[in-house]
Amino acid sequence: MNVMSSVMRGARRLVHVDPAQLTNFLSLPRLCPAGSPAPLLTCQQTRKLASKQVKGQRKDQKNQKVKADKQEVEIRQKMTVAALAAAMNKDFDHVLEALLNTSLDLDALTPDSVLDERWIKQAVTCSGMKFRWAKLSESRERCNRDVLPRPPADPSRLTPRPPVVTIMGHVDHGKTTLLDSLRKSQIVSTEAGGITQHIGAFLVQLPTGERITFLDTPGHAAFSSMRARGANATDIVVLVVAADDGVMNQTVESIQHARRANVPMIVAVNKCDKPQADPQRVKQELLAHDVVCEEFGGDVQAIHVSALKGDNLLALAEATVALAEVLELKAEPSGAVEGLIVESRTDRGKGPVTTAIVQRGTLKRGCVLVAGRSWAKVRFLFDENGRAVAEAGPSAAVEVVGWKELPSAGDVFLEVESEQRAREAVEWRSYAEEQQKLMEEQSAIELKQKLHLDGYRKQREGLMHLSWRQRKSLLRRENRQQFAIRPSEKTQREGRSLSLIIKGDVDGSVEAILNLLDTYDAQQQCELELLHFGIGDVSENDVNMAQSFAGSIYGFNVAASRPIQQLAAGHGVPLRLHNIIYKLVDELKDELSSKLPPLLSENIVGEATVLAMFDVSVGKKKVPVAGCRVQKGQLDRRLQFRLIRGRDVIWEGSLAALKHHRDDVQTVKAGMDCGLSADGGVDFRPGDVIICYEEHDTPQVTSWDPGF
Repeated sequence: MNVMSSVMRGARRLVHVDPAQLTNFLSLPRLCPAGSPAPLLTCQQTRKLASKQVKGQRKDQKNQKVKADKQEVEIRQKMTVAALAAAMNKDFDHVLEALLNTSLDLDALTPDSVLDERWIKQAVTCSGMKFRWAKLSESRERCNRDVLPRPPADPSRLTPRPPVVTIMGHVDHGKTTLLDSLRKSQIVSTEAGGITQHIGAFLVQLPTGERITFLDTPGHAAFSSMRARGANATDIVVLVVAADDGVMNQTVESIQHARRANVPMIVAVNKCDKPQADPQRVKQELLAHDVVCEEFGGDVQAIHVSALKGDNLLALAEATVALAEVLELKAEPSGAVEGLIVESRTDRGKGPVTTAIVQRGTLKRGCVLVAGRSWAKVRFLFDENGRAVAEAGPSAAVEVVGWKELPSAGDVFLEVESEQRAREAVEWRSYAEEQQKLMEEQSAIELKQKLHLDGYRKQREGLMHLSWRQRKSLLRRENRQQFAIRPSEKTQREGRSLSLIIKGDVDGSVEAILNLLDTYDAQQQCELELLHFGIGDVSENDVNMAQSFAGSIYGFNVAASRPIQQLAAGHGVPLRLHNIIYKLVDELKDELSSKLPPLLSENIVGEATVLAMFDVSVGKKKVPVAGCRVQKGQLDRRLQFRLIRGRDVIWEGSLAALKHHRDDVQTVKAGMDCGLSADGGVDFRPGDVIICYEEHDTPQVTSWDPGF
């Protein structure tokens, strides 16, 4: 039995080396005497040993999995200690610690020291990481699939085109009324508040047969970007100035837009039919802004008109046509279409709709257009009266239906040969924009890293005389202290804030409101946060978002259905819809002011002088009483009092008693004597001044001034 036990122990040891050796070992005659059940014994042992082998295999697989999870470090020849630490995502001292038991002189190493290959590998291996050699990889550049405008056309292929004229000026100076008189329609009567709040594009045919495309831009201060777009899309600017009002803020801004766009100008002095009209004063005021009219030796035509009565409008049209002839405006009517998007909006029945001016080629139904990061296959074209048209040539203003997404106002649209080509162009533009954004973010990250590294180096400049062990110990203590005093990451917003959702009817309106919000400079009073902005009516998602962030919804020229209004009322979400821009801004300012705490103000009611002090017995106690004479106003026992001695405030509070002679009274008027006492043993002295005042809350108003 002892021999068999020894044999079996030896067999168990052998099986881990080679299972086949056990079979050979058990098959030897000396281990299997005649008549013994050797096959049965061998089979049992084989089963047991096989199960142990499987366990060993699982253990090996587990070790392989642990090894596969090790961090990989890219290494290269002649790496510095700092570069190796950055590749390992560790600090300088960690590399020194990894090379501790080597023949290197660690105290002589600096971050710029170059390491040999074997020390680089050993540092990575001792850190429990794997290394791999860095490879030079060539990044495959994406092919540029953008759409570009065509080169300038051959002059022989150009044909005359109608001029594009933009009417600009200050609000309520009669721009839309002037255009209304030219068109013989009633545009102004359909506008909210009588002011234009969009860019309107109209084709006007004069009695003489000439055709002019007019752009009517808003004159309100909030629509500066719309006026700039109108100036960039035009050939001639008609500057409307009221003869009774003169040059105003938006008049000056319109002059600047025209100059930046290098567009010639015609001055229309409007409202000349009014008794207080002074056209000469208007022309002299324009001289201060380098607009010199012809009668003063300049080259700017000035026409006196009355848009309301239609006086002298033909002279204005003739001046426009004459200037257009001098400019020799021509365009190529054939080839791929190019143009400018003046306005964009979302229509409930038509979807995304844009107002566009064709600058080159002829726009037809079925054309495939690309504008910004959107494209369209033109389904319908409409003129300014809503009539469908088959095509639109150069200088024509039309509404384009068929956009997949709403492009931005001011984008240039170009025609491409197919829908596939349009998708490629849009994808490339989205990709290019993302890459530009990534580059900007990468620059910001690198700047922060540089600042952090500079701070890190300055922090350790005073530790360079220490050994690396001393530095490690000191930095560990500093990090422990910094971790202990680190503020909590779970912070709640403190202070006052107002969250907004902006909805508008067209892209330009939303842009104007966002530009107004950019001028908000009262963040110290109330934080203003923009949650979302978009085009179209107020939706259920807008209400839910406003409820989540306790915000308000402001809509401009949009509607909210009755279910949406009921939903907003049920959730307590303020829904503020307007169709006049300055009323929207006024209500926004009121809501901002309502978030501010009231200001505590004082109103002095009366003033008295202490003449003498005496004690009055009340029960067993003696109460000090100040004998006073009221100098101004009156003293009211129900109000607050302040004791002033010299320039110092000695006491503030309320009175315990106020008496005139021996009677308790509520008030004592000027010129009367009285006695008063206060709780707490106030030290009154002759010559002190006692002020009676009342406190009341005054609503605080936001300091934000949008400029109008």
